[in-house]
Amino acid sequence: MDRYERLANAFVGLADTLVADYDVVELAQQLIDSSMSLLPIAAAGIVLGDAYGELHVFASSSEQTWLLELLELESGMGPCLEAYRTGQPNIVDDLTVDPQRWPAFAERAGEYEFRSMTALPMRLREERVGALNLFRAESGPLSHSDVAVGQALADVATIGILHQRIMTRSELVNQQLQTALNTRVVIEQAKGVLAERGAIDMDEAFLVLRNHARSTHRRLADLAREVVDGTDTTAILADTN
Repeated sequence: MDRYERLANAFVGLADTLVADYDVVELAQQLIDSSMSLLPIAAAGIVLGDAYGELHVFASSSEQTWLLELLELESGMGPCLEAYRTGQPNIVDDLTVDPQRWPAFAERAGEYEFRSMTALPMRLREERVGALNLFRAESGPLSHSDVAVGQALADVATIGILHQRIMTRSELVNQQLQTALNTRVVIEQAKGVLAERGAIDMDEAFLVLRNHARSTHRRLADLAREVVDGTDTTAILADTN
């Protein structure tokens, strides 16, 4: 399968999530998966704003990426914050050139062997909802075409998050975004339960949870709530054997 076919499949996959009662968490993870598949990057993550404009880590390709973006938000300094605030791409060719610009972020990125990154705003005209962050293990920028692909993927996901504003009041959309963020907390708790019961790491726990939700045709959020509420996880963890 060539890149053009993979690109078409990625956009079809994102479009498939834009249906009635779509799952924002699954939409965000689909954006992560598509970015990892199509772009020469080592990791990817998404930060999303809540009803009050406060950013939260919402999706990531690995636990390291999750922790790095969480550190960025806690310190209030980093490339994705600038992309979100300005609504413009923030391309950092080499994170070691000016480590004092974002000291905590640059140090942790180095520990995780990320050398460069591109932060792309998730925005529709003047409306900004978050940022897509693309990390590379080597120095140097993404090509212009790769940045364009990444931004296009981010734009499709942004439209998915905001599209109900056409028919509903913004207060309802803000509530939906807040609900999605709360759902992410439950998913993190479910990952912890599965990691402990299955003696697996957090990344594998998420894959097991997500794969079981897909194979049983259930919403990821609903399955996560059941795990947190104490459901039997034997069938879910069977995929790790």
